[in-house]
Amino acid sequence: MSSNEICLLLGATGVGKTLLLKRLQNILSVGTNLTDLTLKRKKKVTVRELGGCMGPIWPSYFEDCSSVIFMVDSANISQVSSSCIQLLTVLSAEPLHSVSVLILFNKKDMPCTMTLTEIKSLFRMDDIIASATQPITTLELSACTGQGLQDVLSWLESITVNDSSL
Repeated sequence: MSSNEICLLLGATGVGKTLLLKRLQNILSVGTNLTDLTLKRKKKVTVRELGGCMGPIWPSYFEDCSSVIFMVDSANISQVSSSCIQLLTVLSAEPLHSVSVLILFNKKDMPCTMTLTEIKSLFRMDDIIASATQPITTLELSACTGQGLQDVLSWLESITVNDSSL
């Protein structure tokens, strides 16, 4: 792995990708470059947020990618099926067959959100994890309140530490 790892941040429009980056930036007290995060062990991770369009994600985006964060809006049931299709497309991309994947179910603070059990069932998450070639982690998050942000940072730390020679 290079000294600066690339993490793709993907998901539909309005799931909270930009807010997640801003919250992580505040926790880490980094400068104004929203995409570069320096973790505890001085490992730099560049998080590339790809727009919210549910269109195709071109293979060139996957070059040099060492991890993927895929965000889902747990309060938007009408978006679940398209998010699931996009996730399956990402997981089946050849360049991503061995990268670590974090699936974030965001907006757990909303009163109308689905439970983690409900959304995992709709996604058939157990089947996805069982058939994927990548290590997959799932977490709940509220980018708005900050609940779960430390778990995201811990995941980023764990995958960069495991992939580095520190």
